[in-house]
Amino acid sequence: MMGAGVFAAFAPAAAAAGAGLLTGLLIAAVVAYCNATATAQLAATHPTSGGAYVYGREELGHWWGFLAGWGFVVGKTASCAAMALTFAAHVAPGPWQRPVAAAAVVALAVVNHHGITRTARLTRVLLVVVLVALAVVVAAGLTAGYGGLSWDAVANPAADGGQGWYGVLQSAGLLFFAFAGYARIATLGEEVRDPERTIPRAVQLALAGAVVVYALVAVSVLGVLGPLGLAGSGAPLAAAVSSAGWDWAEPVVRVGGAAAALGALLALIAGVGRTSLAMAREDDLPRWLAAVHPRHRVPHHAEIALAAVVCVLVLTTDLRGVIGFSSFGVLLYYLVANAAAWTQPADRRRFPRPLQVLGAVGCVVLAATLPVSSVLAGLLVLAVGVAYRAWRLRTRARRAA
Repeated sequence: MMGAGVFAAFAPAAAAAGAGLLTGLLIAAVVAYCNATATAQLAATHPTSGGAYVYGREELGHWWGFLAGWGFVVGKTASCAAMALTFAAHVAPGPWQRPVAAAAVVALAVVNHHGITRTARLTRVLLVVVLVALAVVVAAGLTAGYGGLSWDAVANPAADGGQGWYGVLQSAGLLFFAFAGYARIATLGEEVRDPERTIPRAVQLALAGAVVVYALVAVSVLGVLGPLGLAGSGAPLAAAVSSAGWDWAEPVVRVGGAAAALGALLALIAGVGRTSLAMAREDDLPRWLAAVHPRHRVPHHAEIALAAVVCVLVLTTDLRGVIGFSSFGVLLYYLVANAAAWTQPADRRRFPRPLQVLGAVGCVVLAATLPVSSVLAGLLVLAVGVAYRAWRLRTRARRAA
């Protein structure tokens, strides 16, 4: 979760809600918590690769599982490209940006190929770098004060360029992108010790830590830049430390942004590869993707295919607007997770059922209030996936006959 979202999502959220993005952050955190409880409860019952794809199949039926898996794979594949481009923009802006992005994808696919232990070790290193950069941002904000933040504007989201409560909800949907990460903990159910205990604890602790850090960073950046300055910044965290008079710290924050993008990309490759593995096992994706490496025990075919697709995207496509599209796919994923958790009997429940109702309603509301282009693109890709699976089912039925 401590990925490029915290470096990228605040600016579009401020454009939608002004200082009301703090309210949007709170709404996003509440929806994320509801989703996290559903994910943790389901992961404890189904400790296997695939996340909500498996949960939807087991608790609701095959079509529900497919919708969750398709939303996750498509949205997160696009996010992989966005993270690679974000990394390259920090370390090699200009004509070398796209080749460097592709090289980063290949390098991290190789890391993932050698197993989840090496993936976790590199993630720890990247996390330390990111947290140092975010601590610098918060410290710079504390020294500069909060002159750019009007607490009246937080309560009045129509002020400072905001779009009222619609804008607040849209900012919540965009900021949800920065929380999307705990689902990937659940996708690793086959590769951790004591998953029934480990996964629920890891999901909740990770989310709680992310909420605290994001709130501190949001208040600091808003205080230094103000809502309009934040909305118009391409690198808001770096701009905040510079505006606070900490020019020497701007390279530190830029390194943190690059490390954040790299860490997000590393986790995305692991999570998308394992969801693709689960879908291929059920013939919802080509069977070739279901192969597991005999030594490293990773879905190497799925990760090779993912890396190839992402390399094509980073070399040919501009994905700056991918946050909304990615959020749409992830919110669909969690809608299925909440519905699946709601159906579980009392002996399997770890959290109150109303949390799943609130989570499902929150997913629908946040998805509906995303930018119109993101909603339309998400619906189109969803229709393509449904048509593909329907064709596969008809073909399978004809062969059986």
